[in-house]
Amino acid sequence: MSANASATPQWVTDLNFPPVSKSKSGSIPDPPGYPSQTATLSKKQAAKESKVQPRKQPTPEEMDTLKLKKAWEVALAPIKSLPMTFFMMYMSGNSLQIFSIMMVYMAFKNPIMGLLGTNQAFERFESDTNRAKMLQVKLAYILMQLVALGVGIWKVNGMGLLPTTRSDWLAWEAQRDPLEHAVTAL
Repeated sequence: MSANASATPQWVTDLNFPPVSKSKSGSIPDPPGYPSQTATLSKKQAAKESKVQPRKQPTPEEMDTLKLKKAWEVALAPIKSLPMTFFMMYMSGNSLQIFSIMMVYMAFKNPIMGLLGTNQAFERFESDTNRAKMLQVKLAYILMQLVALGVGIWKVNGMGLLPTTRSDWLAWEAQRDPLEHAVTAL
């Protein structure tokens, strides 16, 4: 009984020492594009041995260039989502429903929050050497947010919520004084 208790189960032995793979029959070649595992491993090991060189650190000019590229990606991100927002607003219709109201809310909330958080969006990319170039990126970001805000205004106008016609301002119109009076005949 003690011999059985001290013996490890077969699955533990197989886990620690996996069985040796069976050798392939020499008469069946590998299919095209699928070389044998031994050839693949040896190529990978040779590639690892040749690529052991450490990666060199980028210069400050290269880092500024990379930061500027990333900043442009952030600045142009609002305009990349604009076609989908425009399409969803178009498809939601011009009636006052919960979906169209939520779309209008998001169309105003996201650009306004983006405009308020302009400096926070670009502070990780800004350094002393690229401050002038970052001003251009920030202005482009603000312009993209204003375009996104314009799509929200277009939607609100399409829903009839903007007072753009004369009839929307009738409460503030003065009543005309008639120049002539007509009296009905008996």
